[in-house]
Amino acid sequence: MAEEEPQSLKALFQSAEAARESVTSSTPVANPDHADLLNRAIRLYESCLEHISRLSLFSPNEQAEDISTTDLPYLLISYYLADLLSRQTPPVPSPTARKAILTSSRHAYERFLHLIDTYNFLTASQSRLLERYTEDPRRFTTVPTNADGAARRKAKIANFKQEKELRQKLEYLISRPEYGTEDGGGDEELLRRVHLAHLSYAIHQTFQALESLNRELDVLDLAPDPSQPTNILTPQQAEDERHRLRQKDDYSDKQELAKGVFRPGHNLPTMSIDEYLEEERKRGGIIEGGGEASWARPEPNEDDIEKADQETYKARAWDEYVESNPKGSGNTLNRG
Repeated sequence: MAEEEPQSLKALFQSAEAARESVTSSTPVANPDHADLLNRAIRLYESCLEHISRLSLFSPNEQAEDISTTDLPYLLISYYLADLLSRQTPPVPSPTARKAILTSSRHAYERFLHLIDTYNFLTASQSRLLERYTEDPRRFTTVPTNADGAARRKAKIANFKQEKELRQKLEYLISRPEYGTEDGGGDEELLRRVHLAHLSYAIHQTFQALESLNRELDVLDLAPDPSQPTNILTPQQAEDERHRLRQKDDYSDKQELAKGVFRPGHNLPTMSIDEYLEEERKRGGIIEGGGEASWARPEPNEDDIEKADQETYKARAWDEYVESNPKGSGNTLNRG
């Protein structure tokens, strides 16, 4: 297959690799051209995939041993593309736009895993991870959700150690002098081991990336929908609202002043004198009786015979008491 590979594919892949290195070694803040480099790298890798598809470079009827050493790096194109796609920033940031970017990145990761699985590059544990991911991609995690806290921590530590070992193995193989240069000239057996180690590292990182992608989607699901109206006002809207309220208050004050133009300068009574006295009487503020009125005796009613008899008997009893008890006839024992 290496003999049938057109030079244009090799040159295109090298250009894509160089662009990717420029992207991963810089940041949007440090490099103003970062976005342009990112888009260029994405286009180059997509062109590589189109070339590979036209050439039918990889066939499901082949085994891993049938892939030439020089073709092994092309298996990583979808993996590189997925990582680059996830680094994109939408022109107008929003949860919906970010979800679309993550979805395109997920599809690229899935294409990579499908291709790798076709050639049986996955280990037994990686095959189980792929099976779990296929069952529920949106809820996939590298650690089973039914595991307790201790088991999850243990699995996370194991994942970290495995990533470190794979990276160190890859760096060690690349550092060996037999590896040669990108232009060839190295030991083919070592070169193949390097490419296979790179594939193992990429497979591990793919499952980690899919888990991280799902966590980010969970956060985006909690973000408010920009299509729904909100009560948050822009600074200009808030200032307009304050101006409107000030105008309304000024108008109300003017209306009150206009109503008071022909009013008297003092407060008018709200009740008559009789009403006031009645209220005071109810509150107990007016004391009746006493003074000269208390000495006045009511005139007897000559028509009330019973009342007249009572008064007669009372007067007669008093006269009898006075006659039987003359003045000075009291206790004389204490006379000095």
